[in-house]
Amino acid sequence: MSATLVVKDLAAGHGDRTLFSGLDLVVAPGDVIGLVGANGAGKSTLLRMLAGLATPEHGSLRLSPPTATVGHLPQEPERREGESVRAFLARRTGVAAAQTALDAATQALVDGAPGADDAYSVALERWLDLGGADLDERAEEVAASLGLAIGLDRPMTGLSGGQAARAGLASLLLSRYDVFLLDEPTNDLDLDGLERLESFVTSLRAGTVLVSHDREFLTRTVDKVLELDHAQQQVNLYGGGYAAYLEERATARRHAREAYDEYADTRAGLEARARTQRNWMEKGVRNARRKATDNDKIGRKLRAESTEKQAAKARQTERLIERLEVVEEPRKEWELRMEIAAAPRSGAVVATLRGAVARRGPFALGPVDLQIDWADRVAITGANGSGKSTLLAALLGRLPLDEGGAALGPGVVVGEVDQARALFFGEETLLAAFGAEVPELAPADVRTLLAKFGLKAEHVLRPAVTLSPGERTRAALALLQARGVNLLVLDEPTNHLDLPAIEQLESALASYTGTLLLVTHDRRMLDAVHTTRRLEVADGRVSER
Repeated sequence: MSATLVVKDLAAGHGDRTLFSGLDLVVAPGDVIGLVGANGAGKSTLLRMLAGLATPEHGSLRLSPPTATVGHLPQEPERREGESVRAFLARRTGVAAAQTALDAATQALVDGAPGADDAYSVALERWLDLGGADLDERAEEVAASLGLAIGLDRPMTGLSGGQAARAGLASLLLSRYDVFLLDEPTNDLDLDGLERLESFVTSLRAGTVLVSHDREFLTRTVDKVLELDHAQQQVNLYGGGYAAYLEERATARRHAREAYDEYADTRAGLEARARTQRNWMEKGVRNARRKATDNDKIGRKLRAESTEKQAAKARQTERLIERLEVVEEPRKEWELRMEIAAAPRSGAVVATLRGAVARRGPFALGPVDLQIDWADRVAITGANGSGKSTLLAALLGRLPLDEGGAALGPGVVVGEVDQARALFFGEETLLAAFGAEVPELAPADVRTLLAKFGLKAEHVLRPAVTLSPGERTRAALALLQARGVNLLVLDEPTNHLDLPAIEQLESALASYTGTLLLVTHDRRMLDAVHTTRRLEVADGRVSER
């Protein structure tokens, strides 16, 4: 069915901290609205409110018709212990909940409960609308088309990262909601997955609100952009797509700065004039007192008139200042100014694989013969599950080889942002986890560094596992600045980073002079970051393009 979501004057916050307020939005059938803003601006919170999973501090939401289905697909597909891929797909598509409601309505009908006929009809219609009648058949087809060559009864917890990403994409492609709320659907998807997702989103007749930090994906899919500008405490809706949004935002910010500068210059000029006029007035008063014994009545009168004129001018100038329309100064946005600390250069040969074969269950990488030299800047691409992360683990000596050998060269100092951000996933506080990696830094210095990456007092004493994916990524990047590295390994570094942080990372990579191994599906980053070599990984085989 066609459905419209109407939001009026919505506000949300955490404690005393306001995330956004005065938010008005209409999500109509066919709309694709990109939700953008810095990490912590409230994007995920807003999606949860639109899904009815969180309560706003103020405002209202109205779904028309009220029986329409809203699908909320959060950032990280939850892998529940004992849940099969089939059950995961049923849960994410809403069919599992609809099936439970239909079973309850059927039992009520059998029991002859009052109103059971109507309840059964509603439950059945919802189950059918969500695609419950043929979900199993469609799931097999979609899984096969995505190359998810596993049995759907396999536990989700047994899937690799690439397989889990494809299962998440399958759950989206199988969904038949009336309104879609997508939080970072592009994370972990390979290029084929991104193209399928783009095709799915652009062909939807349902209204869609999505959060993504993939700039190319936003450019190709959204027709409106809702910006949560936390720095200015503003909510802005732009029409015309992502490219138009960037242009309009730049123009609006330039005009805001120009308006403030003009106001500040005008006010400063008037205040300077008023000070001068008051000084002249005070000087006239002093002169009048000094010459009070003067018998020249005409002179005294002239001096008094001059003083009164200066006082009148000063009052007139002050009234002009009071009548000025105040223009608030645009708040300076927080910026991640990132640097990658460089260690002394390593030897000429950084890492080698010789006849390397590594097996992980049924998957095998290799045999691989590969040499990474000093200052190589290598982009590693390939489909999910092709073996990219396995290749990195083999190169770094973390993965025992079944055949062949691996070696790191002399003087190699590795800095890594792994795909799982595993360093910051434990129960210890962020301060403790970070400090353990750089014991030479005092806790106060650790706090200062983390604060530069937007991780402040409310973050550093929390268990690291409670941090958001974006916050864990920032912590991993801060670690690169804390200790010198000469072999930088980045595995999907843009996942969960906001757009300004991605641009800062690209800038930092431009000035980094060591050896780089970069795994990413971010098409803009592949274009923006200078690389000297490109390796393609496909079905466990490595080739140079």
